[in-house]
Formats: sequence, C-alpha cells, structure tokens
Amino acid sequence: MFSKILVANRGEIAIRIMRACEEMGIATVAVYSELDRDALHAGRADESFLIGPGPAVESYLVVEKIIEVARESGADAIHPGYGFLAENAAFARACEKAGITFIGPPADAIDAMGSKTRARELMEKAGVPIVPGTTDPVEDVAAARKVIDDTVGYPVAIKAAGGGGGKGFRVALTEGELEDAFEGASREGEKFFSDGTVYVERYLPDPRHVEVQILADTHGNVIHLGERDCSVQRRHQKLIEESPAPAVDDDLRERIGKIATEAAAAVDYVGAGTIEGLLQDGEYFFLEMNTRVQVEHCVTEMTTGIDIVKEGIRAAAGEALGYTQDNIELRGHAIECRINAEDASKNFAPAPGRIGSYREPSGPFVRVDSGVEAGS
Repeated sequence: MFSKILVANRGEIAIRIMRACEEMGIATVAVYSELDRDALHAGRADESFLIGPGPAVESYLVVEKIIEVARESGADAIHPGYGFLAENAAFARACEKAGITFIGPPADAIDAMGSKTRARELMEKAGVPIVPGTTDPVEDVAAARKVIDDTVGYPVAIKAAGGGGGKGFRVALTEGELEDAFEGASREGEKFFSDGTVYVERYLPDPRHVEVQILADTHGNVIHLGERDCSVQRRHQKLIEESPAPAVDDDLRERIGKIATEAAAAVDYVGAGTIEGLLQDGEYFFLEMNTRVQVEHCVTEMTTGIDIVKEGIRAAAGEALGYTQDNIELRGHAIECRINAEDASKNFAPAPGRIGSYREPSGPFVRVDSGVEAGS
C-alpha cells in the first residue's frame, strides 16, 4: 500500500480523497494555486505546496510542476480526482515515467475511451450496443448529410470526438439545422478539447440517462455496483442523480451491468470508472466511459456500503478487489443534488463569489460532500 498520496485537485473531491487516505493511514500532499492559499484542501493535507498562479492552466494543469512536487514530497502515488488531469493519458504516462503510481486506469484505457469515436468503435467490436451512428469522424457537412440520409436519419446529434460535460454537443432536428449544429459542435470541440473532430449519432429525444459504476483490479476482476439515473440535467450537465434508477428492474440491472463490465474488460480497465448509457424503450446503448471517479459516486456508496475511492486506491496499489459480484447488494435509495453557484435571473449563469454564510444539513442518512466553508 502507498505511504503518501499527492492529491492533484482542489475543492470537494480533494477533501473526499484526503478523508479516504486518512482512514487508510496514508499521508496526503495538497497542491494549491495562489487563489487557493486558504482553501480547505490546502489546510487539511499533511503537506501543501504552491504550484502557481490562479488560472488552472498555470497551476493545476501543469504536469511538470505536479510531478516535481510529488518527487519533492516523496509521494509514491498521485490521485487526480475528477476534472483537471483526471482523464489525461499524457499525465498518466508522465507519472509512470517518473516512477509514481497514477491512481486510475492505464494510459491506454484513457486513450481508448477519451476519443468518443474510438470508444464507439471498440465497443461495437466488443459486442456492446451503441447508439446508431458513425464510428469514424465525419469530415464536413456534406459527409454528415450523406451519412444521415443513408443510415441514421433525423433527428441527429453532432458530437465532438473529444467532448464531454455537455460541451461539443449539438442537435439537428431537420436538415436545415445541420450546418449550424455541425459547425457549433466542431467549434466547441476545438475550443475546449483542442479537437474539432465530430461524429454523427441518432438523437434519442427522451431517453433516461443511466450509468453503471464499475470497479476493476489488476488481477482481471471486474464488477459493477449497480446503476445511477442522471436524467435530470440542464444544458446536458447533471443536477440530480439517484440510485437505484427508478426505470431499472432486476433483469435490466443484470443486463446493463454485464454490458458495463464487458466494456471495462475490453480496454483492460483498472480502478473506479463509469459506463454511461441511454435507456429508451427498454433498450440500453453505450454512450461513453468516464475513466475516473464520478461526482455522483456518493449515491452508489450509500446504497452499496462500498467506499469507491478506497477501492480505487487499493486497485492502483495492485490489490485484488475486496468484493465479488455476488457480494453486491443494493439497499435503500439515495438521491444526490448538486449545489451550484448560479444566477437564476440570468438563465442560471455561473455566479462565483465569496460565501457569506454556510451551514450544512445533518441527520440520519444525510451526507454532505463539500469543499467550502463560510468565507470561501
């Protein structure tokens, strides 16, 4: 097991990882930007290091600086959390090159699932159901139009190959909307992911967004921990998640769980990950894989009693999973609500600022995962 872990993140997920490490007897190292000097995560870790100015591109996204701090502090592993470098295959390879364990899947698995077109191709070959559409990038509007006319049909979703989090996603209900949708998705893909490549997928107008939590180790074991329903979204970003999913019965749970574990095994996955899919009319289609711990992992922990963050750390250390599929039992029901700082009068635009007062709810079966306090 690791003796010291550097947490390459901030906020709620950094606190969550540090809490798991404390309970496992593992020392922690925090990194922080100049704007986060007084942040909770910087004060909670055993050691804290300044890594740069406020902008993430000058601090939390600087691979060389984080590796340097890991070496200086003597950390033998790095946990990326979610966001920032969590799904960056180059970062995973940099850790490996430096002799530091990356707590997450192998870089090749991140590569495979990071490109939506490559992931769709791999899943199709593995026999995993995918939404009808292309597995290769579509070069231009004319090519997209031909594919749609020949095989997909309207309405269609135009998606950035490297997209995620609702970015690089446009819908064309008719041919007249195709050009704007194509250009919009490509433009956002280039802006947010440095990749303007797009692909075409049939747009499912009213699906349930159902994802399956998986855990895998280096010994070939892959299990699933049931599903979460994340259908309540705004601008394709999740707001409320719950487990078990109301629309999923035992038979469907077994079926989509098998799809998820087969998808993870197809890329030799290790650690905690999530297979996201769309459920419509009893059919389940692979959407994408998030090669990291999810924001909404909490609801699965509450219904299974399994600490997903700890299991991910153990898997990265080479330990076998402490559970088999037969051990997994869902008990009760959990609902998670994300609290965001937004301005409702401006179409819920982000509204950052200082928190004047802050008091968390408490009581039986109430859980709060946070990274802020009054004055933050």
